[in-house]
Amino acid sequence: MKRDNLRRALLSLDLSDGSHEAGHRQRMVELLDSCPNCFQRNAFPAHFTGSAFVISADGEHALLHHHRKLDRWLQFGGHCDGEPDVLAVAQREALEESGIEGLLIASERPFDLDIHEIPAIGGEPPHQHFDVRYVLIAPENAEFRTSSESHEVRWFTAGEMDQLDWTPVSGVC
Repeated sequence: MKRDNLRRALLSLDLSDGSHEAGHRQRMVELLDSCPNCFQRNAFPAHFTGSAFVISADGEHALLHHHRKLDRWLQFGGHCDGEPDVLAVAQREALEESGIEGLLIASERPFDLDIHEIPAIGGEPPHQHFDVRYVLIAPENAEFRTSSESHEVRWFTAGEMDQLDWTPVSGVC
């Protein structure tokens, strides 16, 4: 998915006028139009990231990791590092952080859009992550591992996920 493909995917989403996500989409399209290096992590004040919600084959559970730096449960994801195919970024990050091979794409259309603040840290100025989120489906009986970026990886039911803190992340990326 190149830059134009991301624009088409964003514009194809059926979002209510005035909704939070519609505002995110507008800002994402504006970033695509105004920032040639928006897929680089050193593009400030904002750049794209890609995330994946990994769902079990039976659709009953979501796989999350307890992020080592942020100390909270999150979906898998990370910086594009120059890759304009944000879906490929989400797939790469899910594989790297979960170890699960053969993740299937539920849809090439984003599942969710989010823009969140990242504070100044490690010589970088405060900036925003324009996060494009997808759903990936794990193969039946998928085995996962815990990467160096995580304290733990585990399956959650919908009820357990409802108990987690889903407020926007404002921390170390």
